[in-house]
Amino acid sequence: MVVELISVGTELLLGNTLNTNAVFLAKECAKLGLSSFHQITVGDNFKRMYEVISDARSRTDIIIITGGLGPTSDDITKEVVANVVNKELIADDHSMDLLMTYFPAKTGQNITQNNFKQTLKIEDSIVLDNSNGTAPGYIYEDDKCIIILLPGPPSEVVPMFKNSVLPYLKKFQNNIIYSKMVKMCGIGESKVETMIIDLIKNQTNPTIAPYAKEGEVHLRITASAYSEKEAKEIIKPTILELKNRLNDYIFTENEEDLLENIIIKKLSANNLTLSIAESCTGGLLAGRITSVSGSSKIFNEGFITYSNEAKIKHLGVLEDVISKHGAISPETAIAMAEGVKNKTNSDYSLSITGNAGPNSLENKDVGLVFIACAFKESFTVEEFRIKGNRNRVREYATTYALNLLRKELFKSI
Repeated sequence: MVVELISVGTELLLGNTLNTNAVFLAKECAKLGLSSFHQITVGDNFKRMYEVISDARSRTDIIIITGGLGPTSDDITKEVVANVVNKELIADDHSMDLLMTYFPAKTGQNITQNNFKQTLKIEDSIVLDNSNGTAPGYIYEDDKCIIILLPGPPSEVVPMFKNSVLPYLKKFQNNIIYSKMVKMCGIGESKVETMIIDLIKNQTNPTIAPYAKEGEVHLRITASAYSEKEAKEIIKPTILELKNRLNDYIFTENEEDLLENIIIKKLSANNLTLSIAESCTGGLLAGRITSVSGSSKIFNEGFITYSNEAKIKHLGVLEDVISKHGAISPETAIAMAEGVKNKTNSDYSLSITGNAGPNSLENKDVGLVFIACAFKESFTVEEFRIKGNRNRVREYATTYALNLLRKELFKSI
């Protein structure tokens, strides 16, 4: 079956509110094995809403509409749908009882007259109770289409969908869709596609969809089957083939894992510590490490040595190294990594130095970054030329630094 999502609200069109409902509902519908070809956002306008819902009704099996069920004059979703399906809005005693019991529980609040519009339902519809607000949801079905109406606030949409809509939709479920994510770093999206283009061209079930993230490439492998167990078996050969071709770049097969999580788990499991010295990234790298729960066990110290004087004073970088090679150089990156490791007595250290822009420094191009990793008496340094604005250079540099540490960790442990 095909499902279409319609999000109602002028605030969504203006960018004042982030549409998290569409993300949540799309994922839930995909899990149910429902196909989705359209997602539409429409403002609080009767004519445009009528046209959008009528068009969707002519081409899809299920429509899920969020927003516009509240008490105010611009909440007109229920009225529009009633017109589209040529039904009346009628009083619902159950909704009235729930509304009357809701407000006395709110100390000092009285029911305003406009709240009573929420007690009207579309004729012949199923009412979905709202345990987190005053606006009920509705399911209307006829021989043409199923229309599901949900309130706008995510705090109401999520529980209403899980408690009421999900059990209803499961009766239409012929199969399920199961996905597995493969995350990579240190390789570009175009190169990944080149390495697996034959798999993409010949795909049927499962399918492979690439996504480019900041400094990372993700591949979502999706299978359709009658059960999750069967879907996992369908996906397994593709995962094995991807690992065979791209293993050096893969850092996780768990969608929830971040690059920094993988690193902290590895360091923590081996009782190893880390310290960081940053120049052009200004603390972003340390921020990503410390954003992970459990990082206090492995993270010793972080230095932001933005100036040459700070590199010399706090990290012990020799003035001759900077004057001879420049602050943006592999030699300085190595000296920073060795300096912070020795100063903090850490097992591993990372350093970043480069030019994030917007102007050239030391006759070095914008985006030129050197990253060094030190462990015991050895070190590794890598050069990157990152395209884009200042923020992009800094964000990508932190990802590349984490990936360098990942590679060194798995090489030596």
